[in-house]
Amino acid sequence: MKKLKLFVLFSLLTATFSFGQKTAEDYNNSGNAKSGLQDYRGAIADYNKAIELKPDYADAYYNRGVAKDDLQDYRGAIADYTKAIELKPDDEAAYYNRGNAKVTLQDYSGAIVDYTKAIKLKPDFALAYNNRGAAKLGLQDLNGACLDWSKAGELGNAGAYEKIKKYCN
Repeated sequence: MKKLKLFVLFSLLTATFSFGQKTAEDYNNSGNAKSGLQDYRGAIADYNKAIELKPDYADAYYNRGVAKDDLQDYRGAIADYTKAIELKPDDEAAYYNRGNAKVTLQDYSGAIVDYTKAIKLKPDFALAYNNRGAAKLGLQDLNGACLDWSKAGELGNAGAYEKIKKYCN
């Protein structure tokens, strides 16, 4: 059912874009539709066109970063999240996702900086606390990890309690 809905959405977007010249927003939306269909390379091509038309389009950089993440191009994703942050410095999701990509590359210190910024922007960001705890564990900061997991649990992240049981008792 989900795939059918995505196909219908994609078809509607394609039909809508058939009339007249496409805007950067049109390409970004088309990229989102393709990404939803797991056509990440096609999505990136559309995000590239959106950026070409509107070089200061933070959302297109962010979305392209997500697509690159999905293709396991973590360095490319980090570059796109960084550009999105430069253009839109209050985007906690860009900091969070850049932190996730940095963890994958074992840049735990860089990830902690990003998660901390995401938390500053959104103090109830349970996943950022949870993932910052994991990054701290990667740096052997068990006390810091346990504190972050405790906060993540308080904010509703049930998985944090499993980490507390495993590492903090």
